[in-house]
Amino acid sequence: MSKFTLKTFILSALTSSALLITPAFSADSTEITNPIQQTILYVNINTDSLETLADLLSGIGEKKAQAIIDYRELNGHFKTADELLNVKGIGVKTLERNREAIKVEVLEVSSL
Repeated sequence: MSKFTLKTFILSALTSSALLITPAFSADSTEITNPIQQTILYVNINTDSLETLADLLSGIGEKKAQAIIDYRELNGHFKTADELLNVKGIGVKTLERNREAIKVEVLEVSSL
């Protein structure tokens, strides 16, 4: 191997190794970081705002985000992500593109 090729190979190997041993942790319960440092933000379709839905869901603008909110106000909380298919303008492709980021949680309000 020439000097240049060996140097390139070593630099490439060190860079790849650094990516694999970088710790993956989250400072917030709404995001996780995987070993290649991609952050996935979760969206709770039962509680998040129009702005959050529109900003974080692929293919969802303000109009569809409002349709999600209108649906949950009319029908109650979503029980599964698949219920998004009942929202006008949201199809299978949009749901599948966002499925990994969608959370369906209901926050309980306790009375003291």
